[in-house]
Amino acid sequence: MPFYKYKTSINLPKKAKAFFGVEGGITRGLLPLRFSRPTGPGVRPENMVWVFGAGRTGSTWIAAMMKDVEGHEVWFERRVGACFDPDNFGRGDGRHFFFSTEYKDLWLDSVRRMILEGANARFPEIGAGHLFIKEPGGSQGAPIIMDALPESRIVLLVRDPRDVAASWLDAARKGGWQSKELGLEETSADVNPELFVHNHAVSFMKNVGNAKRAFDAHDGYKTLVRYEDLRSDTLGVMRRMYHELGVPVGESELSKVVERHSWKNIPEKEKGEGKFYRKAKPEGWKEDLTPHQARIVEKVTASLLEEFGYS
Repeated sequence: MPFYKYKTSINLPKKAKAFFGVEGGITRGLLPLRFSRPTGPGVRPENMVWVFGAGRTGSTWIAAMMKDVEGHEVWFERRVGACFDPDNFGRGDGRHFFFSTEYKDLWLDSVRRMILEGANARFPEIGAGHLFIKEPGGSQGAPIIMDALPESRIVLLVRDPRDVAASWLDAARKGGWQSKELGLEETSADVNPELFVHNHAVSFMKNVGNAKRAFDAHDGYKTLVRYEDLRSDTLGVMRRMYHELGVPVGESELSKVVERHSWKNIPEKEKGEGKFYRKAKPEGWKEDLTPHQARIVEKVTASLLEEFGYS
């Protein structure tokens, strides 16, 4: 791509100088990144609401309700948090390590800019609206994300990890929605279900554990939502959630949104074993897991079971 650059400066009083530059060129492809920045007002970091937790905790359901509220947008499954797994950041802490704590202010500022520019590129016209970021799969990076964006808000979404393991087991088995998406005839859920539930319990512990760390350390707006409470009193929990987040929403509008996305309104053909919408039944794990599988999950997630009242 031919490129033209012109720079000049102007002498000002007291030995100061003003300078500016002009760049131009021709391209057959996409514009260079420096020319493709959004022109809208963009996302305000204080209006970003991070939904942390783990997969199969109802995050898709709650995000669908949030998206239907006027003035809200939802950024689905961005997984930026997976880039900021604290385990990777803790592997070395000398001054030459890129993410050394000695230079945390420097790289944390870069993390902040990267997230905000990514959000602005996708939602340039959101203005004063709220952006809800559905981030269960990247919740291991929640502490660093919230360090970079301390004015943002947090929803910590949790569910009984035994029900989470049972849901993933059903999804990954032959004929399940996830195995179909991946084109797999056989998975570890079929070959070694005990190892499968163990690995998912470890993943739950890491994602929800790190999200809880970020939640506890956060001084701003935040709310804890249990899936079981959301199922039993959806409107009441959503009302409380918005209140604790400090995000205004009309009672009539919220009622309509909750009704629109209720379990009964999901077509029957889309619900059931092997489907994305499986049973939405708290303590369904008692029917879905063997006693040995349940004990495996309980052993791995014991501290969180007690923390969130599932023990």
